[in-house]
Amino acid sequence: MRARDDAPMERRMIAAARRFLFFDPSSSSLLLCLLLSLLSANNGIVSAANAPLKFGINYGQIANNLPHPAQVSGLIRSLNVNRVKLYDADPAVLTAFAGTGVEFTISNGDLLNMSDAGNARAWVAQNVQPFLPDTRITCVILGNEVLSGTDAAAMQSLLPAMQAVHQALVDLGLDGQVNVSTSQSVNVLASSYPPSAGAFREEVVQYMRPLLDFLAEVGSPFLINAYPFFAYKASPGSVSLPYVLFEPNPGAHDPGTNLTYDNMLYAQIDAVYAAMEAMGHKDIAVRISETGWPSAGDADEVGATVQNAATYNGNLMKRVAAGQGTPLRPDVPVDVLVFALFNENMKHGQASERNYGLFYPNGTSVYDLGFDTASFSPSPRASGFSSSSKPTVSMKALDRLSYLRLNANFTCKSIGTKTVPKRHYFLNYIDVEKENFTKPNKVEKLQVL
Repeated sequence: MRARDDAPMERRMIAAARRFLFFDPSSSSLLLCLLLSLLSANNGIVSAANAPLKFGINYGQIANNLPHPAQVSGLIRSLNVNRVKLYDADPAVLTAFAGTGVEFTISNGDLLNMSDAGNARAWVAQNVQPFLPDTRITCVILGNEVLSGTDAAAMQSLLPAMQAVHQALVDLGLDGQVNVSTSQSVNVLASSYPPSAGAFREEVVQYMRPLLDFLAEVGSPFLINAYPFFAYKASPGSVSLPYVLFEPNPGAHDPGTNLTYDNMLYAQIDAVYAAMEAMGHKDIAVRISETGWPSAGDADEVGATVQNAATYNGNLMKRVAAGQGTPLRPDVPVDVLVFALFNENMKHGQASERNYGLFYPNGTSVYDLGFDTASFSPSPRASGFSSSSKPTVSMKALDRLSYLRLNANFTCKSIGTKTVPKRHYFLNYIDVEKENFTKPNKVEKLQVL
């Protein structure tokens, strides 16, 4: 699930899931958050049941066997993905995606440090500014599910950190390109039944009210991590599996709005909208920063199967591709970042935590979602996906690459077959296959293309 390694969070999510058992359509009883347009015209067509896929994805890296970012860039460019979210600001990843058109969201969880204006500006100057405009960073997320935790200092620092980073973006002239938000669990809701009665937990209201005021002021969305899997896992006997998997079901009626819901995720989204409206905000968009379904789990993790994962993500992607909105906001297409790109073998917790990926680290699909990756092949200079923990490019070379990119407005002359245009760049060269970093005898400038 979440790319950050926080096993206790699962227990809180399960507790939240019990409150989200607000509909059981089968019995008609009421029980129960790198962002980027992908230029993929020449990279093959992706289909799921003949529908084009348009979705974002979470690129977590809690693993020791993932491919090098340059190879990941090739994989993502073979898909119809329009946004990527990182859980840090990894310069190797941001450099690898330069010139691809992919839109990135990057994250920073160091709220205490980011609350200081000087630290915030230094972080933006080092981790955001050098990569623009070549890598399309469009959002910085501060904190991940902190309002569902117990760290009072982090909760108190959340808004000041967001304000400081936003001001740093303003000072550096980047606020027109990059916005600031936060991603929170649906556990911030005390009530979600029916969706029209959605309300925030009393203990987070003191943080939520000024946070929403800030998001409205700067025009940023509110990001939510929502996992219907946890609701089903917590109470499989009373939660309708078709309802959580977007499969045909009788639907659930909300008497407060006279709307009918045919899936749990959309009901959760509308519960968040209702909770914000109760605080006076109808002017903030809700976006799903994480959702997904594990393809495997422990014996007690009911529903964690390949079939259910393929059904959940496949049906969700079809709805996203169709531009579908929720019953409460039918004209606002649901905006989703699926969790996750890869299975991550070093995540703690139950087995499901390590099995949310759409792909294995070797680049093969965990299950069939209609991805046409036949057009994807690694660069001739890159020896393909590697399942070993050894990176394709040596760390020494990678460190040198990152240093040059940050300090000399640098990008590789070429990775694969394309030269990155738009600026003058200092010429250095990475030989991916031989894992050598070579530097010319004299520094040249590349002609602007």
